[in-house]
Amino acid sequence: MKKRCSFLMVLVFLVINTFVVAQKSNWIAPVYSNSLKNPFKGNVSATADGKIIFNQMCVLCHGLEGKGNGEAGLSLDRKPANFLALKVMNETDGNIFWKITHGKAPMASYEELLTEDQRWKLVNYIRELEVNKTKSEK
Repeated sequence: MKKRCSFLMVLVFLVINTFVVAQKSNWIAPVYSNSLKNPFKGNVSATADGKIIFNQMCVLCHGLEGKGNGEAGLSLDRKPANFLALKVMNETDGNIFWKITHGKAPMASYEELLTEDQRWKLVNYIRELEVNKTKSEK
C-alpha cells in the first residue's frame, strides 16, 4: 500500500510538473485578442509597409522568410517563432498583434517602438509570408 501511495504521489508530481512546463513553453494570447480586427487586412500597400518594418525590426531574429532562423535568434535559448508553422498560421490576426505589442522574453514589447498601425502592418506581412509558403508548396 505504501509503495502504491508513493507511486501515485510521484505520478501526480510528474503530471503537474509537465503541465507547468507546457504552460511556460506555450505563448497564448488572451482570449480578448481574438476580437481585435486588423484595420489593414487585404491592404497591399500596408503589407508592403509591413515588409519594410519586418526587414528593419524582425529579420535579425525571425529570418528573411520568417522561419525563426535569423542570426540573432539562433543564439537564444527560447527560439523565435516560425511564422510559417501551422501553430502561428492558425492564430488570429489579433493574437499576433497582441504578441507583437506585449512581447515575451526574449522577444521585446513593440508597443512603444512601433505605432499601432505599424504593428498591424507587420501582421499583414506575416500573413503574406504564410501565403507565399502555401504558393511555393503547390
